[in-house]
Amino acid sequence: MRDLTRARGAAVEDLRAKRQHVSSFLLRLGLHYPGDKTWTKAHVNWLVKQKLAHAEQRIAFEEMLLAVRQAQERIARLEAAIRGAIPEWSLAAVVDALMAMRGIDMVSATALLAEIGDLSRFHTPRELMAYLGLVPSEHSTGDKVQRGGITKAGNRRARRLLVECSWAYRHPPRIGNKKQDKVAAAPQAVREIAWKAQHRLYARYRALIRKGKLKTVAVTAVARELCGFIWAVNRELTIAGAGATAAGIR
Repeated sequence: MRDLTRARGAAVEDLRAKRQHVSSFLLRLGLHYPGDKTWTKAHVNWLVKQKLAHAEQRIAFEEMLLAVRQAQERIARLEAAIRGAIPEWSLAAVVDALMAMRGIDMVSATALLAEIGDLSRFHTPRELMAYLGLVPSEHSTGDKVQRGGITKAGNRRARRLLVECSWAYRHPPRIGNKKQDKVAAAPQAVREIAWKAQHRLYARYRALIRKGKLKTVAVTAVARELCGFIWAVNRELTIAGAGATAAGIR
């Protein structure tokens, strides 16, 4: 699963690079997209309607667009492979539970667990935070305590994924239409943790912004606390599984 999710991550980076090639090519020719967001349906329609002066430029441009489409198809194939492999994975139940959390979808939940492994090996949330390098560094001597930025130790892929997911908590608590089914499928205890996380992390983000912290600093702090909620979700699943096993033995 780790190899599969890393292959998907590499495909995403490849798509980003190919899109940048297209944008740079058009800017060099003085062609500017009038809209706000690129690579939407409107932007793609605008791209295919561009008339270039020379045949050589048209050929190069078509090859670039073809490369973008192929990269998108590659991502779709890998995501389908991930989706098909999850039911047979030992951490499938944790993936389903984490998808009830805001900002975490099937791909990010799978990639995060593939990088970290079994969360039960961390006895406290603090251990998970430290493993991901999200705790403050410390340079203390004697009675003087001086803390700096996060240590950035451990698995950088998992840390980056967690920070990306944490950007969702900039917005007020809510459950979107696309998230309803994922939340409903989770156990009641997991749903409660996910909803509590929305309130707690949104308030944390707003408090840090009011203090004048940079958005990136605030989101990193949110990511550190999100670790605790992810750890709590896994603990609830472990407790529920132990209870079901004990009931079966009786």
